Amino acid sequence: MGYVAVRGGGKAIEESLKLLECERVSTSAPWSTDEIEGTFPELVDQVMGEASLYAPRLAALALKQAQGSPDEAVFLLRAFRSTLERPYVSRPVDTAQMRVARRVSAAFKDVPGGQVLGATRDYSHRLLAFDLETEGAEELAEKRAELTAHFDEAARASEAAGREGVSAVMPRVLDYLRAQGLIAPVAADDAEPVDATMVPLSFPAPRSVRLQTLARGMTQAVEALGYAAIRGFGPAHPTVGELRQGRVAVAVDHPLEAGGPEDAYYLGSIPVTEVESVFEDEGASGASEGAGAGTSASAESGGGSTVGVQAEVGSADGVAAAAAGSAVGCSASGGASLALTVGYGLVFGRAETKAIAMSVLDHCLEHGDARYPTEDEEFVLYHVDGVEATGFISHLKLPHYVTFQSKLSSVRETRGAEPEEASHAAAL
Repeated sequence: MGYVAVRGGGKAIEESLKLLECERVSTSAPWSTDEIEGTFPELVDQVMGEASLYAPRLAALALKQAQGSPDEAVFLLRAFRSTLERPYVSRPVDTAQMRVARRVSAAFKDVPGGQVLGATRDYSHRLLAFDLETEGAEELAEKRAELTAHFDEAARASEAAGREGVSAVMPRVLDYLRAQGLIAPVAADDAEPVDATMVPLSFPAPRSVRLQTLARGMTQAVEALGYAAIRGFGPAHPTVGELRQGRVAVAVDHPLEAGGPEDAYYLGSIPVTEVESVFEDEGASGASEGAGAGTSASAESGGGSTVGVQAEVGSADGVAAAAAGSAVGCSASGGASLALTVGYGLVFGRAETKAIAMSVLDHCLEHGDARYPTEDEEFVLYHVDGVEATGFISHLKLPHYVTFQSKLSSVRETRGAEPEEASHAAAL
């Protein structure tokens, strides 16, 4: 693709950037990064996830600099991330030990540890709250005090009634199905994950690269392709076996001494959302060899932390009854045996819809059926990257004078344009 220099372009670009900064300082309030982070936590989560860098303050700064554009903020944060050293790689993060703040299952009503609704808009009416338009610091403080008192009172009442509190660490909902052999067995893969941020994307891609690329993909693109797979452009209609949201610990080993988990240095915790979606597939049910088997999946976060999913068998009466019904249905089919397979999603923060869509696409890419675009690795993985997409489309605004003149000449030749018209157009 050819480009030509534009006379006076350097000065025009400088003035354009000054005009952009003038618009920012003239029309925006002097918000600090703390205020942006506190007011738009889910937007900050989105920017961090797509940039593959857990840095809430820097994500808020990028949003401020980008005047609220998520695409530009992700670009800024990824560019900054590329300048950072990586002195350590964390130990595998065990999401089974997540400190759960919210945990639901669409597959079972009664699950080990119970359903924990947590903070969610799922059951709210999508109506504009016009009172927020005039909400000031005083009203905010009053609401905060009122809600804090409400939850403190609820905790005291629960304690007085002798009700047990919700456990922070909960067993996995699908482990009982694994123990029953209803989930197709998967061979453990302890291969070192490939860092998708350090090597070019190539096909066929290992699962670690697929999961990383989906986790750092543009939120709306991942959700759109997941929706397309469910609608019919892929044979995937899931049931959310478990969605859990909370914080997981990150630790690193001593750089000079090898040791176990108890010898690792705790760095802190990060908020994540994890989803295991269940799909019905034809194939070996694994009722005998799969009993007691778990599944494992791994994904490397942008900062180099490897996230491991490890099975721990749990049980509950409600899950047992439902599982028994499923087993009868499979064995009584008389045709090809059926098995349940799992799609996996893990993202930064509270991007629940993205995590569900990621689990759908993970399942689709495991199948790899060329008849469906959502099962084509190249189609999915190349086109969910927001920085690649916005960068290429945005470059179409830049000068393409030479290439367009070539197209114009070709069109005129086919039309038999008059020489005078051609010379006049060339002068323009």
